[in-house]
Amino acid sequence: MKKILLILTLFIYAYSIEIKQMPISFSQNRIDLTKQYIKSSYGLDVENIDIIPKVIVIHHTAMDDLKESFDRFNAETLTPDRSYILKAGSLNVSAHFLVDFDGIIYALMPETHMARHVIGLNLSSIGIENIGGNEKDLTKEQLKANIELVKYLKNKYKTIEYLIGHYEYTKFENHPLFLERDAKYRTVKHDPSEWFMESLRSNFSDLKVYEK
Repeated sequence: MKKILLILTLFIYAYSIEIKQMPISFSQNRIDLTKQYIKSSYGLDVENIDIIPKVIVIHHTAMDDLKESFDRFNAETLTPDRSYILKAGSLNVSAHFLVDFDGIIYALMPETHMARHVIGLNLSSIGIENIGGNEKDLTKEQLKANIELVKYLKNKYKTIEYLIGHYEYTKFENHPLFLERDAKYRTVKHDPSEWFMESLRSNFSDLKVYEK
């Protein structure tokens, strides 16, 4: 019995991770806007905005400041400068996690609520944003934090099958998880970089990228 308890304790310790809470605004209005987005983009009427995580999508913010990045996600509706993606609805973009240059991980919203962070895959994906990618490259500390965070999520949600960079989302266009109905609604993405994704994915041989 003691041996079993020891193994269990070691298992829990192995997946412990420090995540700081920094919640974005998530009122009933944002929930309603999320439901509207799901209806208009995916053609689905839903009772709630819960997701079953199957994909982890890695991003960078293209901003080099934590507060500036947080503020960008905190508003519940899109700012006027996002004119192209406004066509798909006024729900603001967001992500579940934000990782600073020093590797500190911040939780922005519940892991199983839908965030608008990737065309077509929002209803099945968890988004991880990394500060930087504009003037400053992503850091070793961020890579280490992303590895730890993916391990944590993979252990918590056995449904997770895929780990992709934002720039890889169009590879899922013929996958059942890709729900976007507007074939012309696409954006070209380059985040977070091929180097970062290769370095990250080298730690997860069982998490793949879908190939058409």
